Amino acid sequence: MSFEAYSTAVAGPVFFERKELDALMRLYGRMVAAGEWRDYGIAGLKDMAVFSVFRRASEAPLYRIEKRPDLARRQGAWAVVGQGGHVLKRGHDLGQVLRLFDKGRFSIVE
Repeated sequence: MSFEAYSTAVAGPVFFERKELDALMRLYGRMVAAGEWRDYGIAGLKDMAVFSVFRRASEAPLYRIEKRPDLARRQGAWAVVGQGGHVLKRGHDLGQVLRLFDKGRFSIVE
């Protein structure tokens, strides 16, 4: 066997911790109460965890909140990605990244 066979560890899927899910669900509840969001989806993938929010379940997600541990030391593990795939905010702290959705700083344009 080669050295690579011993050095590559099989990692499981990335997922959200309880504290992170609590923050995401608080934001989701607030936005549902405001009538902005109506559905969500959670995915634990090999390299990232994704919390997607929808206006309607049959549409593409309005926003994706991504956790990418591989980027934690560089750009930050957290990102909010818009409908077009553009990164709207990136950072090391979930609370700071979620401030994008605070009242007065963010509004939905139809």
